[in-house]
Amino acid sequence: MTASLHFAEALLPTGWARNVRIEIAAGCFTRIDAGVPAQPHDQRLAVALPGLPNLHSHSFQRGMAGLAERRGKSADSFWTWREAMYRFVDRIGPDDFQAIAAMAYAEMLESGFTRVGEFHYLHHDPAGARYAGPAMAEAIARAADESGIALTLLPVFYAHSGFGGQSPGASQRRFVCKGDQFARLHEASRVVLAALPDAVLGIAPHSLRAVTPDELSLLTALAGSAPVHIHVAEQQAEVADCIAWSGARPVEWLLGNAAVDARWCLVHATHMTAQECDALAASGAVAGLCPVTEANLGDGLFPAPRYIAAGGRWGIGSDSNVKIDAAEELRWLEYGQRLGEQARNVFAADAGASTGAALYKGALLGGAQALGASMGLATGSSADFLTLDPGHPSLTGAAADGWLDRLIFAAGRSAIDSVWRRGTQVVAGGRHHDRERIAARYRAVLAKLLA
Repeated sequence: MTASLHFAEALLPTGWARNVRIEIAAGCFTRIDAGVPAQPHDQRLAVALPGLPNLHSHSFQRGMAGLAERRGKSADSFWTWREAMYRFVDRIGPDDFQAIAAMAYAEMLESGFTRVGEFHYLHHDPAGARYAGPAMAEAIARAADESGIALTLLPVFYAHSGFGGQSPGASQRRFVCKGDQFARLHEASRVVLAALPDAVLGIAPHSLRAVTPDELSLLTALAGSAPVHIHVAEQQAEVADCIAWSGARPVEWLLGNAAVDARWCLVHATHMTAQECDALAASGAVAGLCPVTEANLGDGLFPAPRYIAAGGRWGIGSDSNVKIDAAEELRWLEYGQRLGEQARNVFAADAGASTGAALYKGALLGGAQALGASMGLATGSSADFLTLDPGHPSLTGAAADGWLDRLIFAAGRSAIDSVWRRGTQVVAGGRHHDRERIAARYRAVLAKLLA
């Protein structure tokens, strides 16, 4: 398939440009010219932005969005939410998983995410027995294929319930793997992904509480040059338990005992000291921030000012998928810092700089690195982009970085007109082309699971 499009404005890696003409073949940008007129056969659009990477998703949790918002008998926290998640996950089979993931992925595309990092730990059947093949990974791949989103699959190794190799609990039976079993599952996942265009296979030690140091070493060796993602320092209780086990804080221990580099994404990294911030930034790894989920779970605020000042790289993820909205993730990221710092425009580096641009560009660069993909409006990259509706009231009079400021802080996802993935339009008028079918199946599955 070949296509040519012309944009009044487009955000290129070098910055904003006007009168941008692009050519697409075999799903990739083959030519990009700025300051040129449209050709007679070009499709003309107003404003183009690169699609965003969603670096951290548990897609099945989309099915429990809004189901854990009742206060319990004691103080609610991440740990009480986790018990609700365990109860929900026990009901899900492969077809259910596909239906829920497809709904989540369609919504991601509608909000401007064009690649997702699926942090995938639901491996086994409800009794904890192995499926004949990688059934759940196959369900994820099918959901990515039918929705059209790009997939970085991150199979999760989960072996223990706490630091120091504690035995897993019964509620974790669908997640747990032994080393050789996980290696086979990981390789089988590679085969599953072969049918998807530009899919990436990474690896994910779940957390320091779920793997031992020896297991972590084996997993990073298995990863090779592929992305390595890990939950770390999300909760204060986790920090305290890590200190009790090792004498060090989670990020401190990880940086001191693993070869953390640009392959790595430390998801959350919420509770860090100034020294940990500086060391993580210096490592070249990406901090995977999930502001909506972190707010929903009451996790805390990432120490962004220190980390940014140290040159740290970061990206965003929708994590629990309680609300799937790229602009809202970015807005919450900035607003959380404003509340914590009692200041405005925290992510903007210099006087007069655009906060929206800092957020959008930072999420694009860090997320692409974390997901092992080339993203952006550049020759050779996958033709993944979104367009804005210049007639949206909140975009009136916008230009250059003003598009990003108004998209994130005023208009939100309602200003996204179309989304394209590998040169094919998958969202028009703000709606996924297959939304009705995907949503109908999702509703039927949820009705069954919640009955």
